[in-house]
Amino acid sequence: MLLPDIEGRSGDGLVTRETHVPAFPEPLHVGTPNIGERERFLARVNDLLDRRWLTNHGRYVLEFEQEIANRCGVSHCVSMCNGTIALEIAIRALGLTGEVIVPSFTFIATAHALQWQEITPIFADIDPRTHTLDPAAVERLITPRTTGIIGVHLWGRACDVGALQEIADAHGLKLLYDAAHAFGCTHGGAPIGGFGNAEVLSFHATKVLNTFEGGAVLTNDDALAEQIRFMSNFGFAGIDDVQYLGTNGKMSEISAAMGLTVLESFDDYVSANRRNYELYSEELGDVPGVTVVAFDPSEENNYQYLIVDVEPGPSGITRDQLVARLWSENVRARRYFFPGCHRMEPYRSLFPNAGLVLPHTELLSDRLMALPTGPTVDGHAIRTICSIIREYVEPA
Repeated sequence: MLLPDIEGRSGDGLVTRETHVPAFPEPLHVGTPNIGERERFLARVNDLLDRRWLTNHGRYVLEFEQEIANRCGVSHCVSMCNGTIALEIAIRALGLTGEVIVPSFTFIATAHALQWQEITPIFADIDPRTHTLDPAAVERLITPRTTGIIGVHLWGRACDVGALQEIADAHGLKLLYDAAHAFGCTHGGAPIGGFGNAEVLSFHATKVLNTFEGGAVLTNDDALAEQIRFMSNFGFAGIDDVQYLGTNGKMSEISAAMGLTVLESFDDYVSANRRNYELYSEELGDVPGVTVVAFDPSEENNYQYLIVDVEPGPSGITRDQLVARLWSENVRARRYFFPGCHRMEPYRSLFPNAGLVLPHTELLSDRLMALPTGPTVDGHAIRTICSIIREYVEPA
């Protein structure tokens, strides 16, 4: 996407460029990191340096894992160096091979975690109302080579876990969830984290809970948790005792120290995100063709993602035009998830006709965008962003 310095309209409809002072002197980004109380973090860093225990399941990693397991209501949390490695190890531990059904409407790591291990991702369409896997689409794609399903809880909104579990049980498939968006969220009043055979979290710097880089596998399966823990530490089951083919997926002590520090302020971050969500919804409520994606008030959500659906019909303005306009004002809106995994390599070469069975994925990948939110974005910034959107859309 080419982003102009400034967009203006001339009589013939051409976009012009001119000298322009952006509304924001510094860029406002989607996913600005939360860092917690700096002094609390530095105290932990000094402690781990004094003890000279930097990695290999030290005090802070074990404490962090227990905190996450407690909050997510699961028996086991195995922390990892990042969410992608967590996905790859969970996939391998579950014995997935052949074909695994996934959404294309997700971050590319979900598909890559399979393809990297020579497992074929089969892209299923999403429900246009929930933006998560459509169970009916999943069932249509099951073949004798299918060994599993990976659902993705988008924007902290859960997949249809009941329907997907029924399908998995009926066909003898493993069910894994990419819950990168969903820490601190619920489904049916229960914390997300304990559904399927396992769920995978991301603690990337852009997530509401971050460990600089990090991830985790959550499960209630004792044997699976033990296997995953061994596999993330080169397969060691004890000193000089290797029982599994493994790799190095361990989380470091300094990452866990960061996670514990951010976790202490987590509720404050969620409150700020919710306040921003409500203000965006109010300010954009009457803008034609622009709709803030809503969250179920009966469920807990981390409100990390402020997603807007831009319908080109009423105004004639496309999502990409609106994103370009916002960028010209130093608002770094993002197209989520564009263009869809099936239109990225290697998948667009492997499956050139995948889009034919992904109509809702293709539609939403051309309409949805994320706007800046989080504790660093205040009410004045939100009203300015919404004013830019309104002034650009309404004249059209």
